[in-house]
Amino acid sequence: MQARLSTMFQSLQVRNYRLFATGQLIKLLGVWMMYIAQDWLVLDLSDNSATALGVVTALQFTPVLLLTLISGRLADRYDKRILLFAANALWTVLALGMSLLVLTGLVEIWHVFAFALLLGVANAVETPVRQAFVSELVGVSLLPNALSLNAAVFNSARIVGPALAGLAIAAFDVGPVFLFTALSSIAPLVNVVRMRTSELHREALPPRDERAEARVVDGLRYVWRRSDLLLPMVIMSVIGMSLFNFQLTLAALAKTVFNTGAASFGLFSTALAVGALGGALSGTGRRSRPSVWLVLGAAIACATFGTLVGLAPTYWLVVALLVPTGFFMVFFAQAANQRVQLGVDAAFRGRVMALWVLVFLGTNPVGAPLIGWVAETFGAGAAIWIGGLISLATALLALTWQLRRSGARIRFRVLPMPRFYVTQTES
Repeated sequence: MQARLSTMFQSLQVRNYRLFATGQLIKLLGVWMMYIAQDWLVLDLSDNSATALGVVTALQFTPVLLLTLISGRLADRYDKRILLFAANALWTVLALGMSLLVLTGLVEIWHVFAFALLLGVANAVETPVRQAFVSELVGVSLLPNALSLNAAVFNSARIVGPALAGLAIAAFDVGPVFLFTALSSIAPLVNVVRMRTSELHREALPPRDERAEARVVDGLRYVWRRSDLLLPMVIMSVIGMSLFNFQLTLAALAKTVFNTGAASFGLFSTALAVGALGGALSGTGRRSRPSVWLVLGAAIACATFGTLVGLAPTYWLVVALLVPTGFFMVFFAQAANQRVQLGVDAAFRGRVMALWVLVFLGTNPVGAPLIGWVAETFGAGAAIWIGGLISLATALLALTWQLRRSGARIRFRVLPMPRFYVTQTES
């Protein structure tokens, strides 16, 4: 057990990564509390409008759609550590301003819209830079473990944050939650400054004229020529747009379908995050690039359980189904992320990871308003199961394409344990 735990948390032995992960955990606790408080505030200010929730989500992710590829170019040209500090500093200023508006009672719905949009700008810069920066913290050999621990940190905060937010909103209202978010976002700023640049795994930046050649279009062409990178990105773009809208749909499901309060909404998010944490930790022992079959299988499982969540007729059945949904959601996303990161050349890492962030988060401006409209018109449950069926169809089509392309076949084995496996056909 000791050896297993040592392997699972191996990246934490690296000081720079330990500082990075600690700062992210503290910040993300506040971020997840803020997301719950923001959704609840929007519902209060808009008379329980799911469409308003969709608009906020769209505004929050529109800058990701517009700016992420440019941010990836910056990550390939300039010091990622400095870019990360600047993006986190902007987040801190925005969170502090929003908390003052809420605490003073001056907040209006358009303030929340503007805050979401500006917050999206900070995220559009920070997320691809942070994704590309991990390889500099630990090196390629520990990269799969570090990426899995990143997901574990994210989902640990996702477990604790919503639960704390539900209790805090019930006890103190939403204002103190926003203030805690502002204060917690200082942690990554301090820890980025404390990092030892001499211990980073990176080459010296190329001359300025060579850095100017790091064009966005070259990164797009690079991915287009690589089907092993393109396939997981296409699947992620569809699933991210149609199913990964639980921030919106679970709030509407809790308040409009089951008529519950903030604490019960927090339980939905916590159940999803408990499974997600398990999915993240299950990949910490991985040391090589995940196969395409692992990615496809995880996508099918994620879509299947997501569909069942939308069809569940009772509150506690939804809670139960959210655990495996969260598990396969993160297991799929992490396996796809690792397949991309471990297959890309270092010179293109920033731009490719920016494209990954674009398909992972940037599809929300398109999907969120549509999902919000479906939730308001046909019910929050319908918005979830329709998105699940779209995701399942996409994953099955991708599996069919990969099988035909590779000449492989799927087999089913009963003993010693029932399982599907892939075999290569004889030529």
